Amino acid sequence: MDDTIEIGNRGDFGLWAIEVAKQLVADQGFELARAARDGNDDDVRAAGNALGQAITNALMEVYDGLTEGIDEE
Repeated sequence: MDDTIEIGNRGDFGLWAIEVAKQLVADQGFELARAARDGNDDDVRAAGNALGQAITNALMEVYDGLTEGIDEE
C-alpha cells in the first residue's frame, strides 16, 4: 500500500477499500488458511492476529491521510 491515491468521495473510498481487502485476503488470508490447515492453535492465532493487524494498519493509513493537516487537540 505504498501508492498514494486521492479519496475525494465515497466511491473513491469504496474502490480503495475493495483493493485493500483483496490485497489483505491474498496475503494474510492465505497465511491464515495455511495455518488452519497445517498448523496448530498457536499458528492459527498468530496468523489471525497478523490479519487483524494488517486490517488495523490499512484503516489507520487511510485515517491519517484523511486527517492530514488537521490539528489534533
